[in-house]
Amino acid sequence: MTCSEILDMVYEEPDNMPLFNQIRIWLHTIFCPNCAQEIERYQVSRAILQNDFFPISPGLEESIMAKIDTLEEEEEIKDAYAVPGGLSTRGWVIAGLIIFVSLATSFFGFDFRHLTNESGISFLLPMGITIGIVLTTYGALFIGSHLKELSERFGL
Repeated sequence: MTCSEILDMVYEEPDNMPLFNQIRIWLHTIFCPNCAQEIERYQVSRAILQNDFFPISPGLEESIMAKIDTLEEEEEIKDAYAVPGGLSTRGWVIAGLIIFVSLATSFFGFDFRHLTNESGISFLLPMGITIGIVLTTYGALFIGSHLKELSERFGL
């Protein structure tokens, strides 16, 4: 048997282990000092934890339950103020793509070529500023409304 299989047997059933498995573990530990050391560490750690190594803290249960109740109340308040029917992240992305495509394709219209020929280059600057403002505002609203999800996703 491999070392990992022996250690798995020790970790999974330390109290109710069949005699055959105990013999297999004993034979393995005779020839493998690393497993013998690991099993000894495990048994010492288990004995320490079973003998009340950590003293009972008075009032710990009440403080934990109070914290859980507070968290549940905060979640209820958030749910009460949640906007029903808001756009999901997918909806925001789809709407953003539609806005981007519609702004980018506005240059290909029939009237745009005629309009630029009449007004010249002075028309392109306000058009570019308008597109920039629309996309920047939309991006800021998207990031602001999904700040928690984005920070969790990217680990910020």
